[in-house]
Amino acid sequence: MRKACFIFAAILISVAVALPVVSCAPKAPSEGKFVTYLSLSDLTGPGAGLVFPIVEATGFAFDDINSKGGVKGVKVNKIVVDTRYDTARTVSAYKRYRTEPKVFWVFIPLTPGVKALAAQMEADKLPCTTPADGEFQAKPGWVFLAGVPYQDGFAAALDWMLNDFKAKGKSGVPTIGFMSWDSQYGREALRGGQEYAEKIGVKLLKPEFFPTGAADHTVWLSRINDSGADYCFIGGVDPTQSLILRDAFKLGLTKKIQFVSDFWGLDENVGVKVHPEATEGAVLVSPFIRGDESRKLPQVVDLWSKYGKGSIADMKCLFPSGILLAKYLSLAIEKGIDEVGYDNFGGDDAYKAIQTITGTPSDGVSGPCAYSPTSRKATAMVRFYRVQSGKTNPITDWVPAPDAVSLHKNW
Repeated sequence: MRKACFIFAAILISVAVALPVVSCAPKAPSEGKFVTYLSLSDLTGPGAGLVFPIVEATGFAFDDINSKGGVKGVKVNKIVVDTRYDTARTVSAYKRYRTEPKVFWVFIPLTPGVKALAAQMEADKLPCTTPADGEFQAKPGWVFLAGVPYQDGFAAALDWMLNDFKAKGKSGVPTIGFMSWDSQYGREALRGGQEYAEKIGVKLLKPEFFPTGAADHTVWLSRINDSGADYCFIGGVDPTQSLILRDAFKLGLTKKIQFVSDFWGLDENVGVKVHPEATEGAVLVSPFIRGDESRKLPQVVDLWSKYGKGSIADMKCLFPSGILLAKYLSLAIEKGIDEVGYDNFGGDDAYKAIQTITGTPSDGVSGPCAYSPTSRKATAMVRFYRVQSGKTNPITDWVPAPDAVSLHKNW
């Protein structure tokens, strides 16, 4: 217990030390050409484990681009605001900064926040990136996803569970539990994912939702176990998944039930480090590369060597995804300026441009880019990993995620 507390304290201290670097809102450059990237990000709070490394990596990537003269001579000015996982703060920050000079893109990782602002951003002609809310894939507009929709990732996990069940020589179909935060994010995977479970014939138990920040998950785990679950899909942002597994381990369930985490769990340097025994054997579905492979990508090594603090072994798992986000936005700047020129370039032009980069390689971070006039997901591919001796090791290649979004009709 003391070791766990020490590690979490170290994580919190490292974030607190870094926050002044990334959470301030710098003024636009006084000279030269620039565009402004507005990041309204929960750098503190329950989502920080997901958000902070993405924001950090995107900032490093733009700094590196700026050091080389920018995109076609245009530098990227960053405004990053800590919204503290609070919708009201997110809305307030957007209203304050949306009219800053040359704003061309917004990043909002908070699901209720982006839903609250979607109509306003469209009216302002400001496109936005958010992690994976399937509603924006179902109704393509000005909000783009950083990865695969939650529904599609859950559907891919259901396929994996069914195939794993059959590979073990078991008859019938698996019984599958579902646990996640009691929030819009926590329910999103089921809007299409539940229909996909019915389509492939697996038995999906009644979902169990728990408060964000719950200290113990025994009640919900016990209900899932009593219902005869063979597998259990677990959501949240690390360390949530590792805490669920900690409680499952105490109940003896990790040997009985195969747990599968959604995109944001099982970070080697967060929950896996704190609870190595409990997380051992857990499976993860991810739209982004994980583990030691991610630390060997040339662009990751290059940026970490220039801007990172400490050993690259300490890098959080979602760091590479922030680099990829910066790449796609840089392409939108380049193509937009080619089309209309710098003086006329704005959010509307970035919005049009990013829809033309379909098929762009992700440089190993994910599958090929899937943005298009009819698609708002960054990729259609996922990969599965298993925790083994404190490492997240791949157990599949990149595989297409089923389109579960289209199965849900009540958008």
